[in-house]
Amino acid sequence: MVNYRVEDLHALVQALREEGCNVLEKIDDSEYGKFAWVIDPEGNKVELWQPPVGQ
Repeated sequence: MVNYRVEDLHALVQALREEGCNVLEKIDDSEYGKFAWVIDPEGNKVELWQPPVGQ
């Protein structure tokens, strides 16, 4: 799985959904940051990660 570090996870997820991307509904929020997942056109799962504040 490919993992991308992002600055504003919720804004990116919203923009991807508006473009018609296959974004999974679940967004995890943990001590390690916020995580969301997108399925690319070939069926690969891509992880989006927004680290906690201060990292």
